[in-house]
Amino acid sequence: MRKISEKIYHAVDASGLARVDFFMEKSGRVLFNELNTMPGFTSISMYPMLWEEEGMSKTELMDRLIALALERDNGIHG
Repeated sequence: MRKISEKIYHAVDASGLARVDFFMEKSGRVLFNELNTMPGFTSISMYPMLWEEEGMSKTELMDRLIALALERDNGIHG
């Protein structure tokens, strides 16, 4: 799913943060639903939870997102 998500992200020339959403049918077939360009950061939001599963705390995630935004604002990323 990660590789498919990355392909979708790059296919639409996305930048910054995003979450790629899918549906899974009872048969096991997976369907792409949407590219969510501003995932939530509430206590129940999946975006920060998924990064925590990868070993990145919410504080580290916010620091990284701010750094990426500043780099982009300074013209480093197109």
